[in-house]
Amino acid sequence: MLTILEFRFIIKIEAELNVYVESEKVMTPTIKDVARMANVSIATVSRILNDLPGYSEETKKKVLEAIEELGYQPNAVARGLVSKRTKTIGVLFPNVSSMFASEILNGIEDTANRLDHSVIVCNTDSNGLRTMKYLQVLKEKRVDGVIFTSEVLKKEYYDYLVDMQIPIVLVSTASYRYPLPYVKVDDKHAAYSATEYLLQKGHRKIAMISGTKDDPIAGTPRVEGYRQALQDHDIMPDEGLITYGDDFGFKTGVACMEKLLLSGADITAIFAASDEIAIGALSVAYKKGINIPNQLSIIGYDNLKIAEMSVPPLTTVAQPLYEMGNISAEMLLKMISSGKKEESRIISHKIIERQTVGELLH
Repeated sequence: MLTILEFRFIIKIEAELNVYVESEKVMTPTIKDVARMANVSIATVSRILNDLPGYSEETKKKVLEAIEELGYQPNAVARGLVSKRTKTIGVLFPNVSSMFASEILNGIEDTANRLDHSVIVCNTDSNGLRTMKYLQVLKEKRVDGVIFTSEVLKKEYYDYLVDMQIPIVLVSTASYRYPLPYVKVDDKHAAYSATEYLLQKGHRKIAMISGTKDDPIAGTPRVEGYRQALQDHDIMPDEGLITYGDDFGFKTGVACMEKLLLSGADITAIFAASDEIAIGALSVAYKKGINIPNQLSIIGYDNLKIAEMSVPPLTTVAQPLYEMGNISAEMLLKMISSGKKEESRIISHKIIERQTVGELLH
C-alpha cells in the first residue's frame, strides 16, 4: 500500500515530468487537475490509479470521468519510481528493418501489449556497434527487462545487464558462458534437415551460400549442419562449394550466386542460410535464364513472408519467428513478475515445401 509520502513523491515527480506543448500553449493534465475536477484529494486519485482500497464506487466513477474528460495519462516513469516497475521492456536487434526481425518483434509486441506492457526497440546495427549505447538508454528508461536478439552476448554487454538487475531473455541466440534463458531453433539441426532434404531428392552436388564467415549465431552452426548431413550420406564436403557474404541479406545472395556460377561448379542444388539470401540467388538465376527447379534447386532458411511471394515460391526451413517472439516475451514477463528464472526453449523447425526444389532422377 502506498504511503502519504509515496503519494507526494508521485505528485512531485509528475510535476517535474509534465511536458509543455509549445504549439498549443497548454500544459499536459496532471493528477492535481483530476483531483480538482472530481473534487477529491490527490491521494484518492492515486489510490484509484493504483487500484488500492479506500474510496466509494461513486468517487471512483467521478475520478474516472474526470480522467476521461481531461485526457489525463498517468506518468509511467513517476509511478515506476514508486512501484519499481515501468511496465516497459527493451528489445535489441542488430537490424530492425529486416524481415527476420519484424516477425520476431510482432510476436514480442503482441504479447507485451496483451499483458499491458510497452516495448522500446533498439537497432544496435551490425556487429553491435551501438549496443552499449542502447543498453545505457534502456537503463535510463528504467525498463523492467530486456530481450536480447540475434547477436553475440559479449562480456561487456552481460556485465552491464547484470548491473541493471533486471531479467534478460535471449532470442535466436544463446550463451553457454552466461546463465541466461534463451529461445531459439537448433540451427545446426535445422541446416542438417535442409541439406538432407536435398539429398533425399536425389541431389549429391550441393553448394551452400552462408552469411558472415565464422558468425557464431547463424553462420558456423548452419555450415556445420550442412557438412554433417553430407558426411552422413558418404559425401565429402567440398569447401569450394561454400560461399560467404557480408551478412544474411539479399545482396549476399546475389554476389555469392554470381560467384558460384562464374566458378563453373558442377552443382544441382543450393542451400541458402537465409530466405533473403535465397531470394538473391533466385534473382540471379532468373536473369541468367536458369530454370528453377528444373535446372537448379534452391532451399532457404527462416520461412519469411517473402518466401511465399517469390517466383517460384521458395521451399525453406521454417523457424517459427512470431512464436519465438511470443514465447520470449511471456518468459520475460513471468520473470519480472515472479523474480524466478525461466527454462530455455528449443523451438522445433520444419521443412516448408513449395516450388524451388525438384527431384533429381538418376
